[in-house]
Amino acid sequence: MGDNGRGVLQMNDQTAATRIEIKDDFLVPKQEIEEDDDSPIEQVRLTVPINDDPNIPALTIRTWVLGILSCVVLAFLNSFFGYRQNALSIGSIIAQIVTLPLGKAMAASLPEKMIRLPLTKLEFSLNPGPFNMKEHCLITIFSSCGAKGVYALSIVDIVLAFYHRKLNIFAAFLLAQTTSLLGYGWGGIFRKFLVDSPYMWWPETLIQVSLFRTLHEEEKRKKRGFTRLQFFVLAFISSFGYYLFPGYFFPSLSIISIGCLIWKDSVFAQQLTSGQYGLGLGSFTLDWNSVIAFNGDPIATPFFAIVNTFVGFLLVSYILIPILYWYNIYDARKFPLISSATYDSTGQHYNVTRILDEKNFDINKVGYEGYSKLYMSLFFAINYGLSFATLTAAISHVFLFHGRSIWKLFSKANAGLKQKFGDIHTRIMKKNYEAVPDWWFHIILVIMFALSIFAIEGFNKQLQLPWWGLILACAMAFIFILPIGVIQATTNQGLGLNVITELVIGYIYPGKPLANVAFKTYGFISMRQALNFVQDFKLGHYMKIAPKLMFLVQLVGTVVSVTVQFSTTWWLLTSIDNICDVSNLPKGSPWTCPGDDVFYSASIIWGVIGPKRMFTSEGVYPELNWFFLIGLLAPVPVWLISRKFPDKKWIKLVHMPVLLAGASSIPPGRTVNMWMWVAAGTYFNYYVYKNHKAWWAKYAYVLSAALTAGIAFMGTLLYFAIQSRIDGIEWWGLDNNDHCHLARCPTAPGIQVAGCPIF
Repeated sequence: MGDNGRGVLQMNDQTAATRIEIKDDFLVPKQEIEEDDDSPIEQVRLTVPINDDPNIPALTIRTWVLGILSCVVLAFLNSFFGYRQNALSIGSIIAQIVTLPLGKAMAASLPEKMIRLPLTKLEFSLNPGPFNMKEHCLITIFSSCGAKGVYALSIVDIVLAFYHRKLNIFAAFLLAQTTSLLGYGWGGIFRKFLVDSPYMWWPETLIQVSLFRTLHEEEKRKKRGFTRLQFFVLAFISSFGYYLFPGYFFPSLSIISIGCLIWKDSVFAQQLTSGQYGLGLGSFTLDWNSVIAFNGDPIATPFFAIVNTFVGFLLVSYILIPILYWYNIYDARKFPLISSATYDSTGQHYNVTRILDEKNFDINKVGYEGYSKLYMSLFFAINYGLSFATLTAAISHVFLFHGRSIWKLFSKANAGLKQKFGDIHTRIMKKNYEAVPDWWFHIILVIMFALSIFAIEGFNKQLQLPWWGLILACAMAFIFILPIGVIQATTNQGLGLNVITELVIGYIYPGKPLANVAFKTYGFISMRQALNFVQDFKLGHYMKIAPKLMFLVQLVGTVVSVTVQFSTTWWLLTSIDNICDVSNLPKGSPWTCPGDDVFYSASIIWGVIGPKRMFTSEGVYPELNWFFLIGLLAPVPVWLISRKFPDKKWIKLVHMPVLLAGASSIPPGRTVNMWMWVAAGTYFNYYVYKNHKAWWAKYAYVLSAALTAGIAFMGTLLYFAIQSRIDGIEWWGLDNNDHCHLARCPTAPGIQVAGCPIF
């Protein structure tokens, strides 16, 4: 590992670790911190350089050209292929790798000519020098804007393709832009807490930092060793070549459940051993994509977060669920053990057309009362309860463990006190670059809020949401940004507001499906966009890029991405006959819109049926409301014990929001994904980190980036070169499942389901 201003790795680790003491006031380091102190987080010390040259050009003509080009291409491709049966998702890591040789080629070929912008005194150079890491980082931020989907476009999809109703194009465009940009105002308000603090370290950004250093820094190869770039190339080629098997020839490698191959005719055995439809005992995967699919990158997740997640997963999956299923709570045995579908009282899929008054966008009460209450699989129902508990636990946890330090920082910031704050990275940024003025964020917030009001109240109120609903959605986003941001910044585990927003508006304003999904989008996505903004700001913080440039790139990238994705969506929905309508599409048509049917069903469940008919005495699941109180109180015993025994540092590592969310990815995630995620994370972040720290510091994040990049490139190649044109070979291993079909069967007497035995 090269010096890069860091000196001897082991010496820096020890000195930094002994000079900074982690206390409850985690946002404010000790006053005696010296100028040369590094980060208090060891993973940051091992990954992020502590030097900076503020004279390196960052926002160059190469940045604009390659950044906007990659943003447009990724936005179009992800939007276009998102409507097809085999949906394709292309991440920013592909652009990160492809733009490196393009940037170097521009640096080698363009003349060093100065160009003056017309009618201004501004000028720029076509070739400001060698292609550098800061340019590359800004280009990647551009591309990441294009790689992220626009959640609000799902509303456009269900209105045009599922409800078959008209929607004003300008209302739809404003909905897409405002929901994506509103969060930038929130992010600016909270950046002093979530970016400047050295304890808000955003683990996932370290993978990007490691990859940038691997691609740009010169490193001398040691005898019988590899440089990081050599290691990356070898791991990338291996991942690229290997994914040909689980990605095309042998998809069954994604889930292997040994028990199902032994007990082929036993429902009970397959429920226990299936990694896809059951509890996953003895199941495993030989596909890295399955490891990272639903829980994120395990190498980027701190070990204490992995342990908390695993404990929560075990308690729910192997204690709570089996007990409730055995005693047939909520008629659980009428339905599959794990499923995200909805059911009626006979164990069949819920027929929403029987309860919907399509003309008035409201519930048909006569149809509903003559049909059935809505039921869910036991795992799905319990996870709704756990999502309630996780949100209240997040507020309680941050208030108890971090409230005092947040209040101190807030008070000092408002009082205008000048004091030494943060680690070396924060001090470098404050010394070398101007911060983004607060009024920039305030203007965005005001403008986007005004345009949001216009979008929902204008255009004949097609979105159904009244103005007070927007205010309430924004209030919910504002309340949860800080607690959820603190959790994500320290554990790499993100929490969403999609369920709680659906629940709130469903109670207050029932019977309006579009109002429900619009409220969910403004509440959930504005918070998510704020955290995406802050996380990218932290990446720029580590890469020592001027905050104003980061702000400009993110703003422009988001506007460009949303415009491209909206245009692609509107074009497809208005030009392809019967798009998303599987029953009326021609045979073999790829335009099936996978995922939008779930969004459509959610608009019926929460908007038409409403939570009152689900989570009160009128429905099946009123007891789940107790999870709100359980989550609120869960962090209290941990906090009290930590105060009683302050010397026991491990007590503070018991993180109740993460623990309660341990099984929250199931469904749609699967038990095999969790088992393998925990195994990979434990191996790298406990065993390797503890016993081979030098190797971990040099290669761990590089390996993670290489494995993911290899899969992304091979997946893209397979899609365009093979799967989009010809059918695959037919054999047993081609099935993308674990051959545990009986695990989906109900076990209640008399329930008839195709392909299942009747008990």
